[in-house]
Amino acid sequence: MPPFAGSKPYSEGFYSNSGISNSNIVTIDVGGQVFQTTRQTLSLAGSNSIFSKLSNVDGTIPFLDRDPELFSILLSLLRTGNLPSRAKAFDVEDLIFESQFYGIENLLINSQSNPSQFEAFNLDKSLVLPLNGRDSPSTISTTPYGSVHVAHGCKITSFDWSLQRKATILTQFTAIDSLLALSPQIVAAGATDFSGLQIIDADKGFVRQTLNWENVTRSSSTVQAIGSSPEYLFTSFESGRRNSNCIMVYDLNDGFRPVTSVGHCEIFGAELDSGIPATKLQWVPSHNLLMASGFHSGPSGVSGNIKFWDIRSGILAWELKEKVDCFSDVTVSDSFSAVFKIGINSGEVFFSDLRNLGDENSWVCLGDQRKVITGKKEGSGCTIESHGNQVFCSKGGNVELWSEVQIGSSVRGGDGRAQERVFRKNFMGRAKDMGGNRITRMAFGGNKMFVARKDQQCVEVWQSSVRGF
Repeated sequence: MPPFAGSKPYSEGFYSNSGISNSNIVTIDVGGQVFQTTRQTLSLAGSNSIFSKLSNVDGTIPFLDRDPELFSILLSLLRTGNLPSRAKAFDVEDLIFESQFYGIENLLINSQSNPSQFEAFNLDKSLVLPLNGRDSPSTISTTPYGSVHVAHGCKITSFDWSLQRKATILTQFTAIDSLLALSPQIVAAGATDFSGLQIIDADKGFVRQTLNWENVTRSSSTVQAIGSSPEYLFTSFESGRRNSNCIMVYDLNDGFRPVTSVGHCEIFGAELDSGIPATKLQWVPSHNLLMASGFHSGPSGVSGNIKFWDIRSGILAWELKEKVDCFSDVTVSDSFSAVFKIGINSGEVFFSDLRNLGDENSWVCLGDQRKVITGKKEGSGCTIESHGNQVFCSKGGNVELWSEVQIGSSVRGGDGRAQERVFRKNFMGRAKDMGGNRITRMAFGGNKMFVARKDQQCVEVWQSSVRGF
């Protein structure tokens, strides 16, 4: 049966019954049920949608041979910007298919996965995404509206914004250590034991392009970390001989053309501290800087550095060297204008105000300062990520949620320096969802948080209990 049927043909694939209306009200017959709405409401669907074409109909009542109940749900979406509560009675795939037919899937995505709907204090474990095989997730990468790619062993499994499984593909890697979603279909993937950064079509399972760093020794170049800004793709490479490393910058809008490189280090003799490769890259939009961090263990303990690079000039803007209580993980929060780390010895969260970088003793401990000198490596394996106005820190099987408490109307004192800032810790989720295996990865996409745990072949989805289908 054709999608449209009726007594008289109409242009653009519509059929119509007789009827005349010159007002702002549009009457539509869907599967024998009559709907009335305004031309303004229909125009909200966008110029390429069927709804928009319906708004231009004059003198006829268009007939659509579609499900009237699903049409009612999508019309309500147009009117309010949100799905009505009765939408939960429908299968999500039916709603997606119907929204694609009408050309308004983007509105459905926005209503269900809008990042502005992320509610950090109202997150519950709502779903578990199972993965094929025996390998646990090694890394997770998301897109802004909630589609997610998961690397596990040599495979990448992709889920769309509604968390329906799209595909599982095999890669050339033995294990994938770095993964970055460039779009819902395209990912950048790399490994610490495999040469080159691969740009992969995760839907069709083929390598579109391989990017390499031509180092001085002409040895292979393995990937230590991947990051991006709206314009650039950043890749931390290390030579196969582990005696040199570099951060390459590629143009995302010009076929991954190499633009420049920063932080090129050649390691000679025992100069290990000066040549630690970056194992985490994070763009800081408010400062137009790239944060690159890395650490290593040596005879004298764990040491590392956090560097902020000006990509356009290639100049090192700031550097924080770590020796006393080096980080197990570090993140930058644009909202807080601060750097956060987990001390590898203490397991406590520290922050450093970006406005005061360069000051001595710039780290402020948010927990128990006395744990810094214990040397028990209580922070080993902990991860930390910033998202919105919160910082999320994994401790074993739990997640700590750090938020700033606003005190007073100003954050600066009479000398122009930042006043003392106060952060408060909460635990995320309900008691029944807490604990379990150690959390190894956290990622955020749309209005959801994704969590991977050690030795589990799945990814947990955390989202607001009042959102979604």
